[in-house]
Amino acid sequence: MTNERPLSALPSPLARIVAFISVLVGGLGGALIGYMLVDIQYDGASVTPLGLGLVIGAIAAAGGTAIIAVLVLRATGEWRDIGDRDS
Repeated sequence: MTNERPLSALPSPLARIVAFISVLVGGLGGALIGYMLVDIQYDGASVTPLGLGLVIGAIAAAGGTAIIAVLVLRATGEWRDIGDRDS
């Protein structure tokens, strides 16, 4: 009887947690950058442009970070698959 793990493309729980946290941190950084860019350029009394800069920056940065995280998780799965075939 062999003790083989079942084939799965699902990354490890630790890898998924790290990817999720990286998306949150990327979104936070994008929100800060978006807010500050609008804050530097806008002199009006309304806070709507500041909020839009914050939201757009957060969405853009979190989306970009999520794309990179997915690519890294897929590459890690492929490396594991190649390593399993070699051993």
